[in-house]
Amino acid sequence: MSVNAVKIHHGYSDGSGEYYVVIDAAACNGCGLCIAGCPQKVLELQTVMMDLEDKSVAAVKEEHRKKIKYTCSACKPEGQKTPCSRACKNKAVSVVWNKH
Repeated sequence: MSVNAVKIHHGYSDGSGEYYVVIDAAACNGCGLCIAGCPQKVLELQTVMMDLEDKSVAAVKEEHRKKIKYTCSACKPEGQKTPCSRACKNKAVSVVWNKH
């Protein structure tokens, strides 16, 4: 995966709304606290190309991206304070949860 933008949106939007876990690749230091804090085991570390160098950052596992609305709903993402975002000391993890 190559990163052109600093924020990587993992998820999707459809007729029912927008459902994303957003990783700020510039702020993520690859510590794994968000991965440990995720009760649904949705996150993993992935290597991305950023500023011509490989960097390990948090990411949503491929098998969860198209069903993130259902997988992450147990964490009540509407309030924007999910376990993964609270665990990140660098504030690199956030959610976009806009139901239509």
